[in-house]
Amino acid sequence: MIGRLRGTLLEKQPPWLVVDVGGVGYELEASMTTLVALPGCGEEVSLHTHLSVRDDAHLLYGFAREQERSLFRALIKVNGIGPKLALAILSGMDEDAFIRCVMDDDIKALTRLPGVGKKTAERLVIEMRDRFPHWQDSTEVSAGDAGVGASMPPPKDPLADAEAALVSLGYKPSEATRMLSGLEETGSTEAMIKAALARRMAG
Repeated sequence: MIGRLRGTLLEKQPPWLVVDVGGVGYELEASMTTLVALPGCGEEVSLHTHLSVRDDAHLLYGFAREQERSLFRALIKVNGIGPKLALAILSGMDEDAFIRCVMDDDIKALTRLPGVGKKTAERLVIEMRDRFPHWQDSTEVSAGDAGVGASMPPPKDPLADAEAALVSLGYKPSEATRMLSGLEETGSTEAMIKAALARRMAG
C-alpha cells in the first residue's frame, strides 16, 4: 500500500497531477481542494495517498490533508459512491462543510454536487452520520508539506482547462460553461474552478 508520497510536482492538469519520486513519476487524481493547495510545478510536495486496485488498473489518489483522505475512504464505503463521485464531493465542499450538511440533514446542499441526486444525498446523510472519524483532532498538513498558499502559473487557456476539469468531475458541459461564465480569466485554472464550485454551492 502506498500511503504517502513526497517528491517534485511535475504536472498539474486538473484533476490529474504527476509527482516525481526518485525518478519515478506517479500519476494521481486529486480533488480541487487539494489541487488549489499545491504549489507550482517544479516545487516539492507531500501528499497522503490512497491506492485503489482494480482488475484493469491501479489508481492512486492524492490528498493534501489526512482529514480529506479519511473522508474519501469513508465515502467510498457508502453504497453507490465510487472514487470519482467521492472526489467530486470533496471538490465541492471541504470536510467541515460536509460534516455540517450531514449533521443538519441538509439534503439541498448535497444535491448541488455533481452526480448527487436526492436519494444519494439521503443515503449519504443516513450512512455517514455514524462513520465520522475524529477528523477534528487530526493533525493538519503544514504549509511546508502541502504547499498551501502557493499558486502555479496560469496555463495558456485556463478557461478551457477549467471547463474540462468540471466536466471530468461530473458536470454537464453546458452546466460547466454557465458556472464559469463571467469569472475572471486571468487567474489559474484551479482558482477558476474553485470560484465556479463556490458559485454553484451558493445556489
